[in-house]
Amino acid sequence: MNIKKHYQWKCFSVEEQSHFLPDGREIACTSIKHPGAVIIVPIDHNGDLILVHQYRPAISQWLFEFPAGTLEAKEDIFICAQRELAEETNLAANKWHPLGELLPAPSFCDEIQYLYVAQGLSATQGQLDDDEIINVVTLSVAEVEQKIADNHIQDNKTLAAFLKARISGFI
Repeated sequence: MNIKKHYQWKCFSVEEQSHFLPDGREIACTSIKHPGAVIIVPIDHNGDLILVHQYRPAISQWLFEFPAGTLEAKEDIFICAQRELAEETNLAANKWHPLGELLPAPSFCDEIQYLYVAQGLSATQGQLDDDEIINVVTLSVAEVEQKIADNHIQDNKTLAAFLKARISGFI
């Protein structure tokens, strides 16, 4: 298989390669290669949800999101989830429940997002990445639902993780 890398930035790349479709035709497919990410739904002892209010320079907006982050090279997925929870919220969890996976943009990107519920929360020390500006917020389930209804929570991974946690009986 011939792979042509058009661009590399940090751990992401844009690559073109030949691909055979299910009907046997060969096409050139250009896609973004992504190492994967984790999304954590932290639930405190009261059943409230911990989110981050994070500034996103790409859209010049503050977003309400669940803590999340990109996997580092050859990093274990669960270790990444623990690291990201600590980095973004200064919290650790002693109960972890996998919720499955999301494919956020399968038409042009191979990213897989791994979802977890984190419970049994306690304080720890984390360190934000240099480009992160984050405020940690605690919201009741009703407050999160209202923010969704009012279009104040727009982040797709947060919406999907909330739904998966809800239908799985965690919230």
